Amino acid sequence: MHVVLFEPEIPPNTGNVARLCAAMNVDLHLIEPLGFRLEDRYLKRAGLDYWPYVRISVWPALAAYLDTAGKDKRLVASSSNSGEAVHRFSFTRDDSLILGPETRGLPHHVLEATPLRVRIPICGKVRSLNMSTAAGILLVQAMARTGLLDTMDGRHTSAESP
Repeated sequence: MHVVLFEPEIPPNTGNVARLCAAMNVDLHLIEPLGFRLEDRYLKRAGLDYWPYVRISVWPALAAYLDTAGKDKRLVASSSNSGEAVHRFSFTRDDSLILGPETRGLPHHVLEATPLRVRIPICGKVRSLNMSTAAGILLVQAMARTGLLDTMDGRHTSAESP
């Protein structure tokens, strides 16, 4: 399973997702252009001291990711207004969960690239969730539904991680 951030804009959100990916042992892929530099202090701060445990790749375009690391993965697009509810979606272990930029979401051409769309049900007047919050909800739900969470016992020793 992969997490793919398409043109992320806000460094702390990407740092939070990086930390999530380290905790879940999942690869993180960033599709350029990025709204920040990887050396950004806010990005690093959000990831804390977990950066050595993050498997991160940066791609010049979504096509480059799909042609290489994502070629054996299903692309599952996150959308706030279309797709199957996350708790009903049939995830697979070979999914790439793609989330769009914080201010505008995934563009139409990316949504058209896959018929697989998932959404997080939201009540009230809230239009969308923070991208890093959405990534956490989607990833944990996907891992639970595919049995990947069953391979984690939630414990670690100081030798394994900080």
